[in-house]
Amino acid sequence: MITTLKTSMNKKYSPTYLFLSLLFATCLIVANIVEQKLITIGPFEATAGLLIFPISYVVNDLIAEVWGYRAIRTIIWYGFLMNFIAVAIFRLAIILPSSENFTNQEAFSFVMGNTLRLTIASFIAFLTGSFLNAYIMSKMKIAQAGRGFSLRAIVSTLGGEGADSLVFFSIAFSGIIPLKSLILLILTQTAMKTFYEIIILPLTTQIVKFVKKHEQTNIFDNDISYNPFF
Repeated sequence: MITTLKTSMNKKYSPTYLFLSLLFATCLIVANIVEQKLITIGPFEATAGLLIFPISYVVNDLIAEVWGYRAIRTIIWYGFLMNFIAVAIFRLAIILPSSENFTNQEAFSFVMGNTLRLTIASFIAFLTGSFLNAYIMSKMKIAQAGRGFSLRAIVSTLGGEGADSLVFFSIAFSGIIPLKSLILLILTQTAMKTFYEIIILPLTTQIVKFVKKHEQTNIFDNDISYNPFF
């Protein structure tokens, strides 16, 4: 028993990988809260999730690039679980009777309580977009023999964010807003999030180079299963 404990305690882990995992989950939970607010950026309308959600795709790119598809697959499911737990706690907090000293129940419910339709849309969109992003990154890295990170980062984000926006807005707002407005919203969100990726791409590229060197890791996903479940 003591030998096993010592072995377990001495097992090497990556603080960088741990930090990125926590950042990924944090982005998802925060985005889920601020997503409800509509903001304007110039002539365009978007959700406040635009401020943080693209960061999760940058992290997705980074983990997939350095540690491979299997690693990001694990993080996606853990992130999904953490987001699910957060939503469940939010709903429980709303349902529980309020103290007589708490007078902001309506506002609290409005901010923290997405409708079931929006919650389902968010969960499905996240899984679809995240796995597609990771898949594109992995396949393009093999096809490019590890070169051209910038190109695959943009293409994977365009594919992942596009799928995410398509699934989310289609489920959340079909039949609620006009089809023309729905299509415009999907295209606008995808374009703005991809533009976000392009703006910070120089920084992302430098971070990827640093992490690869620091971790002495650069995985190529040869002969692996891309099944999102195992």
